[in-house]
Order: sequence, then structure tokens, then C-alpha cells
Amino acid sequence: MHDRNLPEVWLRGPLDNIPALLQPVAHALLQAKEEIGILMKDFPDKLLWQKVAGMASPGFHLQHLTGVINRLFTYAQAEQLSEMQLEYLSNEENPTNKVYTSAELADAFYRQVDEAIRVLSATDTNTLTNFRGVGRKQLPSTVIGLYTHAAEHTMRHLGQLIVTVNVLKANKAIN
Repeated sequence: MHDRNLPEVWLRGPLDNIPALLQPVAHALLQAKEEIGILMKDFPDKLLWQKVAGMASPGFHLQHLTGVINRLFTYAQAEQLSEMQLEYLSNEENPTNKVYTSAELADAFYRQVDEAIRVLSATDTNTLTNFRGVGRKQLPSTVIGLYTHAAEHTMRHLGQLIVTVNVLKANKAIN
């Protein structure tokens, strides 16, 4: 889904100001940003909350992608989630009273990726193996574990989003 004139982000060389150990995380997040930009361009808003075979809707995936990066990077900073973050989490699967467009949800994801890249660029690599507790139970992870999971989880949901969006577009074209 990326610009076919360019290699994938990870094949374009090191990113400026990103520590070497965090390059793969930044590459994955930026790849997802590019692919969502292409995938969601002109996506019909009326299909945003449609499900395919009972699977999650494009709206959910877009909200979840944004939220999960935000939450995992919060934990990586040794912070607990705020009430606003917990409320966002509880609303990811449902359209809220506000009517979102595909472009608005994609833009929120782009902003979150930009913030993640800023945080990665400022990360002291000496902290990467530091313990970080996740959630109320303080399940064990590390700074690099959280960053890596943010990249991995983003790519997992991107794959699901690609399939869902393409099936919805195909169904729309058939009907």
C-alpha cells in the first residue's frame, strides 16, 4: 500500500535523530502511517463502522491504533494511564456521539505516530531495558518491550484494517 516508487520505510536507510536500537520501531510506525494514508484516502465514511464477518470495523482499527500507541508509550515513560486515556480505551470499539470521518480518524493516527517518533528521538538508550509496569496489575515489561509491542501491534491491526477496508470496498462495488 506504500508509494510504489519508494521502497518500504525500513529500506530507505536510517532515520535522522532516532537511536539505532529504535530504528525498527520508528520504521514500522512510519510504514503504517504511509499505508493508512493510501488505504483510507477517499474511504466512504458510511462504511467506517461496518464489520466484515463479525470482525472489527475500520473505525475501531483506526481508533485502536491511535490509542494503543498512546497507551504503550505512556507506560514506557513510567506513567499510568489518565482518566482520558481510559475513557478513550472504553470507546474504541464504538462510534461515539461525535460523528467521525475516516480522514479525522486517520489524522489522529498520524499525529500519534508523529508524537511517538518525537518520543523515540528523545529516548535515552540506556533506559531501554528498564522495568516498566503495565496496567493496574503492573505486569512486567521494559521500555524497549513496550516500544516494540507498539510497533508489532500496530502492524497487526494494519493488516486487519487492510483486509477489512478492501472487502468493504469490494462489497460496495458489487452492491
